[in-house]
Amino acid sequence: MRFGLFGTTQADAAGAEAAPGQGFLDFVEFNVEAEALGYRSSFVVEHHFSGWNQVSATLNLLTWIAARTRTLRVGSAVMVLPWHNPVLLAEQAAMLDMLSRGRLDFGIGKGYRYSEFRGFQVAMEEAEARFDEALDVIVRAWTTRGRFSHHGRFWQFEEVVVEPPPYQMPHPPLWMAAGSAESVRRVAERGANLLLDQYASPEVLGERIALFKKEIESRGRVFDPLSVAVARDAFVAKDPADKQAALERNAESRRRIVEVSRVPGRPGGSHVLAYEHTAATREAVALYGSPDEIARKLEALRAAGVTYILASFAGSRDSLHRFAREIVPAFFG
Repeated sequence: MRFGLFGTTQADAAGAEAAPGQGFLDFVEFNVEAEALGYRSSFVVEHHFSGWNQVSATLNLLTWIAARTRTLRVGSAVMVLPWHNPVLLAEQAAMLDMLSRGRLDFGIGKGYRYSEFRGFQVAMEEAEARFDEALDVIVRAWTTRGRFSHHGRFWQFEEVVVEPPPYQMPHPPLWMAAGSAESVRRVAERGANLLLDQYASPEVLGERIALFKKEIESRGRVFDPLSVAVARDAFVAKDPADKQAALERNAESRRRIVEVSRVPGRPGGSHVLAYEHTAATREAVALYGSPDEIARKLEALRAAGVTYILASFAGSRDSLHRFAREIVPAFFG
C-alpha cells in the first residue's frame, strides 16, 4: 500500500497571537514533515463561501508546498470545473506542473455544495455539462502546440495558445472524484484515475474498484491499482478518551459538510447526503483509534482492493508521525 495526505486547512491558527494566515503556513510545514516521513502525495480541496477560512485558491497553496518539497506529489482534490475559466485554469495548472518538475496530480470534479453553486450563481443542473466542456478545453489546451479556437455552450475562445505547456506529457495525470457506478464509468471513459470518498464502507469501495477495473480492461487498457486513491479521516489516539474526543470533532466537521451540501426544500442531491452520518457509521469508516485498531481497518481496505490511501489528519502532527512510524511499515510494499 501507499499513503498520501488528503484534506484542507484554515487561514486561522490556534492561539490568540497567531499572525494572519498562520494556519496556511503551518500546513505547508506539515507537508514538509510528511515528505520527510515518506508520504507519497498531498491532495488539497477547493471550497468557497463557507465562512471557515478554508482553502479557496488551491493551486496557489500547492505551489508553496511544491516549492518547499522535492519528491511529494501535489494534487487537487478537487478543482471544481463548473466555476473556472478552463483556459485560465489550464495555464495555472501547467505553470505549477512546470515549476514542480512534473509533480502535479490534477484532481477535478463537478462540485456538490449547494452554497457554492448559489454563490457563483451557477445552476447545479448545469454542473455535468459545464464539467465536460471545461475538461475538453483543458485537455485540448495542454495537448495543442499551436493556437486553437473553441465555441461551446459555456465558453468561447478565439485563436488562443496556452503557455507554458505542462511538464508532464501529454499532460498531468487526471484524477476524478466519483460516488456512483455511473460516475465511475465516466472516469474510466475519460482515461482518468479514480478518487473515492471518505464515507464509503470497504464493501462499497470494493464494488467500485472492481467496476473501475472492469471498465478499464474492457477498453483494452491495463489496470493499475495505484490509479485508485481512497480518502480516509485518520487519527492515532493515545487512549479511548482521546479517540472519543477526536470522533466528536469529526462529527462536527461532518455535520458542517452535510449542511452546506443540502439544497433547501429539495430531497436528494449530493452523494454526501446518500450516506448515513451516525456515530456508528462515522467510526466504522474513519481510521481512528490505536495503531492496532487502525491496522485492522487497513487490512479490511486492502482486502477490498484498496492500495492507495489519502489520510486526513486534521492537522495533528502527532498522528502524522505515529501513523508513518507505527502503522505504515506493516503495509508498505
